[in-house]
Amino acid sequence: MESKPPFPPFDADTARQKVRLAEDGWNSRDPKRVALAYSEDTRWRNRAEFVSGRAEVEAFLARKWARELDYRLIKELWAFTESRIAVRFAYEWHDDSKNRFRSYGNENWEFNEAGLMTHRHACINDLPIKESERKYHWPLGRRPDDHPGLSDLGF
Repeated sequence: MESKPPFPPFDADTARQKVRLAEDGWNSRDPKRVALAYSEDTRWRNRAEFVSGRAEVEAFLARKWARELDYRLIKELWAFTESRIAVRFAYEWHDDSKNRFRSYGNENWEFNEAGLMTHRHACINDLPIKESERKYHWPLGRRPDDHPGLSDLGF
C-alpha cells in the first residue's frame, strides 16, 4: 500500500509538517506529483467543483495551474485532531491577461492510516490586487524557509 508520512494520529509537530509538505507539493505545480498525496478514492469539494479520485485530482490541478499563472502558495495550520487537519491559506497568481489576484481560503482535510488524504473541503475567495500589492516574490517553487508566513504577513 502507498503511504505518505507523517501518519495519523497527528500531534502539533506532525500536523505542521503535513501542512508544509502539502504547501511544498502545491508550489511545485506538478499535478502528477501532488496527486500522489491523495488516496485513490479521495473526494474533494473545491469552491463549487466536486472531484472524485486521484485521476480527477490530477486533471483538476492541471487545469488550475494552466489558468492560475505564477502560482505561489502559503499554508498555515489552523487546528488538528487524530486524523484531520484544518488549514488556512493564501496564494498569489495572475491570469493570461496579467490580472493579479490573492486567493484566500480554508481547507479541511482527512487522512487514512497511510497518511493519504481521503477528503479535502476548500472554501476560497479571490481578491484582485495590483502588482505593487504582491507579497510573494520568491522564485517559483518551494517557499524559502526564511520567507514570512501568513500570520507574519498579517493575513
